[in-house]
Order: sequence, then C-alpha cells, then structure tokens
Amino acid sequence: MIRRRVTKLVVATGMLVAIGCGEAVRPPAGRASNQPSRALAPEPATGESAAEIAAGRMLDRTFDDLKFDIEPGDWFERTMLTEPIEKMLGERIRIRGYILPTARKRLRQFVLVRDNQECCFGPGAALYDCILVDMQPGALADFSVRPVTVEGELTIDEFLGPDGMHLAIYHLDGEQVY
Repeated sequence: MIRRRVTKLVVATGMLVAIGCGEAVRPPAGRASNQPSRALAPEPATGESAAEIAAGRMLDRTFDDLKFDIEPGDWFERTMLTEPIEKMLGERIRIRGYILPTARKRLRQFVLVRDNQECCFGPGAALYDCILVDMQPGALADFSVRPVTVEGELTIDEFLGPDGMHLAIYHLDGEQVY
C-alpha cells in the first residue's frame, strides 16, 4: 500500500508539474504546508433534494461549478471554497473534460483537465481546472484525446509539490469513464 501511494505521488506530481495545474503558490512563512483538508458532512447542492442525494443520484457538474476566487500566487485556503462547492464534496458527480496525455492507454489514475488548449497543458492553469482521478479497484479508463465524462465521488485532497506549492486540490474516486 505504501509503495502504491509513493508511485501514485511520483506519477501525479510529474503530470501536474507538466500541465501547471495550480499557480506557483507558496505557504506563508511558518505555515505547515502538508495539512490535508477533509470534506465536511455533505449537504444537498442547490436544486437537489436530500432524498435525491441519499438515493445516490449522480449530479451533473462542470469545471465552472468548481471555480472559486483565487489570485495567481495566493496560497490556497479551504475558506476560499464557495458554499455550493462545499455542498458538492462527498457527492457522486458526472463531469466532462480531457485526460491529460500519458504514455499509457489503460489508466488507473489520471488528471482530468478543463480543456485541451494550451492554458491547461502549459504552466499557469488554475487549481480549479484539474482533478486528480483514481479509478476504483477493478475499474480502468481508456486514454482518449477526445472529451470524456467521468463519474465518481468528489472530495478535496490537497496535493502539494516537493516545494510545498499546491498542484491540485480536487480528487475524484472514479467509478467509470466514457
């Protein structure tokens, strides 16, 4: 398990550095930089009833739903997340995007990005423009250059690079990709 986590971190760090998800942000002096955030108890997002959420309804979301106010160079704080984003955490969502290019064709983990334009594959993409996806045991994703839809549970899992800067904050426990 530890070896898998280390391999995962090495692969994910390489992918995120390559695309530049997360502006180069650094923690203020004296701040602990490796404190993971955990999702609060989920509440229904606007428009969904508690019964629909409890029944396991899949919520259709976009990268625009994940956007929050953060300036380039700012340190990410959990309080920056909007109430609708907090309500989405822990919920099963369906989101469309692009799989970050990789040499593998069958993927257990990958980075899902907003679009395939230079902004996401070059340095400077925003923290909310990428999601680390780990497929559930037994599930795999096929690499595609075309847009894909990913279903799974959305959480916050702050992913920091070796220099302490945030590379990603969103995580999806992938159920299926199509």
